[in-house]
Amino acid sequence: MIYVKYCSFSFTNNIAGAWLAGMSTDISSNAVELVGVNKSFGGVPVLKSIDFILKAGAVTAMAGENGAGKSTILKIISGQLRPDSGKVFVSGTEMALFDPKNSRKLGVAIIPQELAPYPDLMVYENIWVGRELKSKFGTLDRREMLNRSKAMLEVFGVDIDVRLPMKKVSVALTQIIEIAKASTWGAKVLLLDEPTSSISDREIERLYDMIKQLKSKGVSMIYTTHRMGEIQKLADNVVVLRDGKIALQKKIEDTNANDIVTAMIGRKLENLFATKSATTKIKKLEVKDLALTKSSPKISFGVHEGEILGFGGLVGAGRTEIIEAVFGVRDSIQGSIVVEGKEIKRGNVKESIKSGLAFVPEDRKGAGLILERSVLDNGSLPNLDSFTIGGFIRPKFREESIKKVMSSVNLKSRGVEQSVGTLSGGNQQKVVLARWLTNKIKVLILDEPTRGVDVGARSEIYSIIYDLAATGIAVVLISSDMPELIGMSNRVLVVRNGEIVGEVQKDRLDKQGAQEEIFRLASGQNTMNQNMVGSR
Repeated sequence: MIYVKYCSFSFTNNIAGAWLAGMSTDISSNAVELVGVNKSFGGVPVLKSIDFILKAGAVTAMAGENGAGKSTILKIISGQLRPDSGKVFVSGTEMALFDPKNSRKLGVAIIPQELAPYPDLMVYENIWVGRELKSKFGTLDRREMLNRSKAMLEVFGVDIDVRLPMKKVSVALTQIIEIAKASTWGAKVLLLDEPTSSISDREIERLYDMIKQLKSKGVSMIYTTHRMGEIQKLADNVVVLRDGKIALQKKIEDTNANDIVTAMIGRKLENLFATKSATTKIKKLEVKDLALTKSSPKISFGVHEGEILGFGGLVGAGRTEIIEAVFGVRDSIQGSIVVEGKEIKRGNVKESIKSGLAFVPEDRKGAGLILERSVLDNGSLPNLDSFTIGGFIRPKFREESIKKVMSSVNLKSRGVEQSVGTLSGGNQQKVVLARWLTNKIKVLILDEPTRGVDVGARSEIYSIIYDLAATGIAVVLISSDMPELIGMSNRVLVVRNGEIVGEVQKDRLDKQGAQEEIFRLASGQNTMNQNMVGSR
């Protein structure tokens, strides 16, 4: 378990300060310009006559549902893709060669949504890979790279051991490391593809400060996001893509969240969060004195029939570790896990599934799906035994079952034989969720269920969760999106340093100040109110 120490956010650091001081950019010209850009894949148009200007020193938010073309635009500007037609200019220079190295020479850096670090290399090695520092003898200057890496991350208010292997670093910290890696070599144009999709509110504020500092130095940014609050807080301009076309392009002061959402999905969207359903006194899940290690706190909580129990806390607080131990994918040394009155064996995923537990992990691509396999195969994974007789799969029964559950969540695909890796993020998440519905589940555990999912698909996922809770299924929801956590949950448990430190009940969630209350508990800014704490 990795915990993050937050430092005061400052650019007085010698390395970071010198870097920023030398980054002032001429803001009189356009940083990026796309003229009549078209792009198709397999004959299917993805971008259609895109005309777009990114002003130097400005932040343009780019919004749109998954598959609208946002990432394709960023890949073209960063040289990863060549447009079929049209022109691209960076700081007035036409891109004749679409190659990542060429884009980097022009001052373009991209932070992709799907991170791809080298898992077996250390943090500092990942930061310097491809641009390693050498000593006067021609050998790797590891000490200097270590020192500079530590300084770079301190700019983001993060102090971790940069000698840790990347595979031991959380998704959120990996995102921060990638931002530091790409933004500290003097880029004039930063392309940020969903940079806060896996970062909690505290880390988001750190990133906001960084973006403002870069902007003040004339750095231009395209920022794709599904969060309306980010658009209104950070952006100078907003561009909305729908079906490969620009559906809206305005200054931020000339539009509002409703206009942006309507442009994204082509219709008005009703309130994302429905009225919370009533719960019963029947406990579906009860966890007592669960301890992951000898030194870790004991965890106790319960979830009731029809309840959506939220888990809040900062990244690194230990929420995921607790829930993984409950489901059995992480070891624990003591405690009891009881599902509908029956105790199950700890650390045994097969027994957890058999008892009616279902788990949708945070990293859907790394831990939830086999991207190269079909919807059918991925949909069968957790309950494969239920589709077999004598060890042989019943193909017709399996296909009918998977089609039925995928239809129930309104999966948008070419059929169950389509590769999951070719689906949008929202539809991939629907596959991870719907596959549990082939068997009767009693408790559904969701870890960041809408990370990297557009507002249209997010609304559908919320409806699915509400509908499942209404049937009596108990839901455990981990979320770093505070409006989602508050809007979806009947009550919220707050985790800090691997321990449940507070509980915010329904009557408090429905009032102003709930977000501040959760944050104070998560950050340790106030003592625990005993009247609000405990598992029912």
